[in-house]
Amino acid sequence: MSAATDTKRLLVSVHDVHPGSLAAVDRLADQLEAHLGGPHFAMLVVPEHWAGTPIRGDAAFAARLRSWADRGVEMFVHGWHHRDQAAHAGIAAFKARHMTASEGEFLGLSEEEAAQRMEDGKSLIEDIIGGPVAGFIAPAWLYGPGARAALVKSAFQLAEDHMRVWRPATGEVVAKGPVLTWASRSAARTASSLLAAGLGRTLLRPLRTLRVAVHPGDVTKDSILASIDATLAAALRYRRPARYAELLGG
Repeated sequence: MSAATDTKRLLVSVHDVHPGSLAAVDRLADQLEAHLGGPHFAMLVVPEHWAGTPIRGDAAFAARLRSWADRGVEMFVHGWHHRDQAAHAGIAAFKARHMTASEGEFLGLSEEEAAQRMEDGKSLIEDIIGGPVAGFIAPAWLYGPGARAALVKSAFQLAEDHMRVWRPATGEVVAKGPVLTWASRSAARTASSLLAAGLGRTLLRPLRTLRVAVHPGDVTKDSILASIDATLAAALRYRRPARYAELLGG
């Protein structure tokens, strides 16, 4: 491994992990492990996805989460419901309409409600995996003022949005640059995400830390799966698989 490869990181995450997405997550995990040489990725866990697939009470799914964590997969709290039920105005309305399909759960929450959902998710997931979570990542990477205020007072070590990873308590940015991800919701969004991923393989090469995020819906399109393969293969020519915990130093 060259010195340049050793210093450049690749962080990979699987979003929207919950009982209802297990089959897709399994497929994505196998695909990632084939490239990364093991479970060198993170999972973003939704405790009660759209209020329809709760983790609490699902012993089999909890056992799977614990098994992944024991193998070294980092676990993030990824909201509570994932579903956005707030009424928005101004820039928040634009984000809610154009950046996600009613999934920006933490875009319109009050500080009190955001803090409660964060803490409930943290307690639930840590109880299941028997250790600390890696941090908190809001659904659709969208944070409203209430969520940001709650994060500052939380015990989470890391948070992430589209453009950065930071320490909530201090605001210190520990990684910069856009996440490479894909959209399966429509043909147009898929096409644009494939183009962005292709460009990103070259344009984002100077970044010290490259983040790649995959979603359960990605398994529904062969073109996306092929693009994920190509993106990981290209990145690993000059990067090593890394853990989010490395961003904390020490």
